[in-house]
Amino acid sequence: MSAAIETRSMRKVYQTHFWSKKHVALHGLDLRVERGEIFGFVGPNGAGKTTTIKCLVGLQSVTTGSATLLGKAHTESGARQKLGFLPERPYFYQHLSARELLLFMGQLTGVAGPPARVRIERLLERVDLVRFADVPLSKYSKGMLQRVGLCQALLHDPDLVVLDEPMSGLDPMGRALVRDVILEERAAGRTVFFSSHILHDVETLCDRVAVLVQGRLRGVGTVDELLGDTAAQAEVRIEGTSPEDLPVPPVRIDRGVATCRVPAEGLDALLVAVRAGGGRILEVGRARRTLEDVFLSEVERDRPVDDKTLGVLA
Repeated sequence: MSAAIETRSMRKVYQTHFWSKKHVALHGLDLRVERGEIFGFVGPNGAGKTTTIKCLVGLQSVTTGSATLLGKAHTESGARQKLGFLPERPYFYQHLSARELLLFMGQLTGVAGPPARVRIERLLERVDLVRFADVPLSKYSKGMLQRVGLCQALLHDPDLVVLDEPMSGLDPMGRALVRDVILEERAAGRTVFFSSHILHDVETLCDRVAVLVQGRLRGVGTVDELLGDTAAQAEVRIEGTSPEDLPVPPVRIDRGVATCRVPAEGLDALLVAVRAGGGRILEVGRARRTLEDVFLSEVERDRPVDDKTLGVLA
């Protein structure tokens, strides 16, 4: 079966004026998203995530290379018939209510009449907006508009859902609600491709993740594959001991509690040093990298030397 999304050497170059310098936003992107998976797309601001998404959904042209959606060239109108899309900053007609907007969107996507009304009510219930369904969108918060945007992306029952920063502007309850919707879509056999800066959500939800930095892929795989093997590392939380008395420097100190990471073979020496210094061991456990650790290490590789010295995020 063909992939839900596949890009081959996809390159995007911007040039605002004839004499201006060209900016390469994507450097030959090769990416494959399988059907039925939740795929996370992460990277710092300016990495090319939104550019990638805009190229895929047809809002921008590709300079060179190709892409397919559900087995069809992304430039074909038929490729987008079963695509649901939520942009990073959705804008809707502010004088309409959520129900009116979704009825209008339904007509544009071929969902009309009684079936459309039934589906709209179900979607509004899924995102907890039924009681606000007849309120003008001008009265909505950013998080509420995100939830309306999610409804319009799902309205025509797409096979592929592409979400650009779907958690943006949501409170913890809204994030939990959107997470549940994403998991429900996968359970129904649909593919969800989303970008996010909230790495905990990506780590929790995604079957696979791609890390994009300065228009280049730095890694693709399951979260465990990206994190690598950290079983040989131990993490120890300590209080009452001066950092100078420890055989290894703490990775962090929070309210007098130091956290150290050591290889398994160095654990005994650390524990002896803590006891000798009159400290107290609060916790000993396995050290585990997080997706944030991977993300920051990949971004660090591309920072200029001067910025690394100054500690400035490029």
